[in-house]
Amino acid sequence: MAFTVAIVGRPNVGKSTIFNRLLEQRKAIVEDTPGVTRDRQYGIADWNGKNFYVIDTGGFVAEGKEIFESEIRKQVHIAMDEASIILFVVDAATGMTDLDDAMADVLRRSTKPVFLVVNKVDNNERLLEASEFYSLGFDKVFFMSAISGSGTGDLLDDVTALMKDEPEIEEPDVPKFAIIGQPNVGKSSLLNALVGEERAIVSDIAGTTRDTIHTRYNLFQKDFILIDTAGIRRKAKVHEDLEFYSVIRAIKALDEADVCLLLLDAEKGITAQDLTIYSLAAKKGKGIVVLVNKWDLVAKETNTAKEYEKTLMQRLLPFNDVPILFISVKEKTRIFKAIEVGLDVFENRKRRIQTSVLNEILLKAIETYNPPVVRGNAIKIKYVTQIPTVVPSFAFFCNYPDEIKTPYKNYLENKLRENFDFKGVPIRVFFRKK
Repeated sequence: MAFTVAIVGRPNVGKSTIFNRLLEQRKAIVEDTPGVTRDRQYGIADWNGKNFYVIDTGGFVAEGKEIFESEIRKQVHIAMDEASIILFVVDAATGMTDLDDAMADVLRRSTKPVFLVVNKVDNNERLLEASEFYSLGFDKVFFMSAISGSGTGDLLDDVTALMKDEPEIEEPDVPKFAIIGQPNVGKSSLLNALVGEERAIVSDIAGTTRDTIHTRYNLFQKDFILIDTAGIRRKAKVHEDLEFYSVIRAIKALDEADVCLLLLDAEKGITAQDLTIYSLAAKKGKGIVVLVNKWDLVAKETNTAKEYEKTLMQRLLPFNDVPILFISVKEKTRIFKAIEVGLDVFENRKRRIQTSVLNEILLKAIETYNPPVVRGNAIKIKYVTQIPTVVPSFAFFCNYPDEIKTPYKNYLENKLRENFDFKGVPIRVFFRKK
């Protein structure tokens, strides 16, 4: 199960700044506007070699104090339910408020670890004033300034200390496909259509994540596990909760999967939330197949599919070497083709290229287009080999590894893709000192 850190707190305490600080990058955080639902932010943080998910739960403001408090409380309950650990952020500049008190009251009942993070502690005077937050009754209190970064290391040390090596569960050695996508795109229908055959051998294996069902599929000489992230609707009362749950479940499911089947609604196209999940899957090195569902409902002309695919490819940049299939779950059009393509992507992810073959092809490509000269130094790449990792990774040995820039790295990746079939799979390219 993926280790997930949820950042909660009332608006304007600096949750988004802490989120950016933990991820060590500036992600666009949208201003909170009353009455407007914003996409939430999700990312992967890395501290001392340990990876974990971070979720910023900000992004809503409701009119009216009572509604506002109930929305905040609902948000905290979801975080308590789904996250491994909760960071409760308060603001030293404004001091303690009734809303902080109300949230603390809810969080104290949590069975999950809660760290109280007192933000905006920029000087000794603030540190003295911030001691009032001890009265909220949490064991772990961290004083930090998200803007300057002071105090972040201590917080991350304590967060990662809670990450235990979980015992490995004996699972069948077959491909695992996660069906992911927005609510109502047809995830459950796809699962039902695939396993609904009379001759299908189906067994439900209880997933480690609640409401995620692992279904073993063994039919037509094909054997794999489908991880269904549907079933989210039962818990959700409103759109806000629904969106939050769907993303948390999807990121936990993609963590377990080898290949992600990203299901889109042909009429709606790809949403910002889909792109977030897609980029997380790519960052995690998962295989990806894009399935455009409800294609039967789209009015078609000669080049409709071609134009649709072209637009989709633009949205998926920079990594868009993925198979795109136009399907209809309702009509059962190309749904079994989707599984065949998924199995091909699974094989591509396991592909290993002989070092001699790699060098023969790629050293020629390097001769054709040499790396740019840096500060009068000619960069010489002498040798390439594939690293034995789960995600296809390649090490290029050269004299100035730190001087090779992204455009040339992209050129080499394109050459790898041109000569070897890695469709649907992210590739990692590294440069090392020879």
